[in-house]
Amino acid sequence: MSDERIIFGAAAIPEPDRDWLAAAERLPIASVWQGGHVLPPSATGEAITRLALLTAWTERVRVGTAVLQLPLYQPVIAAKQLADLDARSGGRVSVGIGVGGEFRTEFDAVGVPVGERGPRTDEAMRVLRTLWRGGPVAHHGRFFRFDDVELRPVRPPGEDGPGMRPGGPPLLVSGRKRPAMRRAARLGDGWMPYLMSPEAYARSVAAVREEADAAGRDLAGFEWMLYLYCSVRRDGDRARDDVAGFLGGAYGGRPEAMLDRIAPAGTPDEVAARLQRYVDAGVRHFVIAPAAHAGTLEVVRLAAEEVLPRLTIPAPASTGAAS
Repeated sequence: MSDERIIFGAAAIPEPDRDWLAAAERLPIASVWQGGHVLPPSATGEAITRLALLTAWTERVRVGTAVLQLPLYQPVIAAKQLADLDARSGGRVSVGIGVGGEFRTEFDAVGVPVGERGPRTDEAMRVLRTLWRGGPVAHHGRFFRFDDVELRPVRPPGEDGPGMRPGGPPLLVSGRKRPAMRRAARLGDGWMPYLMSPEAYARSVAAVREEADAAGRDLAGFEWMLYLYCSVRRDGDRARDDVAGFLGGAYGGRPEAMLDRIAPAGTPDEVAARLQRYVDAGVRHFVIAPAAHAGTLEVVRLAAEEVLPRLTIPAPASTGAAS
């Protein structure tokens, strides 16, 4: 496509901060993201609460959940919350969705069997879209049922119209396994995996396209995204130390070579070379998640100002011999 381009977003980790977000909005980034759990083992935020802060503390960029553990939520309530935030933000909300399962106690506490998280997520996505369609609607599913209900998003003061954009926010599916790829192909507006090598991302693109073909779905307008842990520093060794300290323990003490395949680190030149491989594999929207305990805005700034300009979309493959 002639208008195809590469864009960067940023994950506001560890927590949304008003000054950090204001500084990030001055950078050449298109989006900011935050996720969360309901009952994680540490004192961290919940996804929709964090999204509300992103909505309130930004003016220009797209804001999204990366990710919302959808099976933990009653989808009618989530639909209303997300619709209101989209309306109040001027249509800037996006909803990254995952099935969760890392913390079984969350599922036990809300009365959702962890083994049902996949089908519940699929049905909840359909519920969101049904309610966001507008007008009186009904849904009769395995987990959720309602008749003749209508979701009415709030209207920002002084504005006419429905507030929320028609059809509601885009739903972007996260994950790393085939069921998530199937969900993205059949129900999602985009694919946003994490902790993937360029080779694995290329395979996931092929799988999503295969699943879409099987479902008879045209993926025009579909978003090819990646939530990417990384560190960019002037001192490449410091960047590599960032990633090792940030991710090494959390992901089973993986050796540096393995971390480097899924979490690029180094100077702007070094990281650009790694990210170009993801672009070649199909990524068009990177969410840069600083894998560092300090100086995260510097990581985002170097990524946006010095890595992004180095990336190029590969030329389309020739479809025939020259005449």
